[in-house]
Amino acid sequence: MKTKLTLTVEEEAVSEVKRFAKRRGVSVSSLFEQWSSRVADSERRPPLGERLRGKWKNTDSDDPRLDYLLEKHGR
Repeated sequence: MKTKLTLTVEEEAVSEVKRFAKRRGVSVSSLFEQWSSRVADSERRPPLGERLRGKWKNTDSDDPRLDYLLEKHGR
């Protein structure tokens, strides 16, 4: 079910987003819906390091590079 939403934004932003939507042949509502879906999906998706964990071979090795990458991106 669709519902109406009222937003308050700068006038210049409205003009820019309308031009952007027109160039792509979509509505401003459609753009907002796509954007909000991506934002919601990105919050539910685990971090990249977590998704890649277990994809490397030999994760039990004493490779300091692997340890660094897992520590940096594994959270």
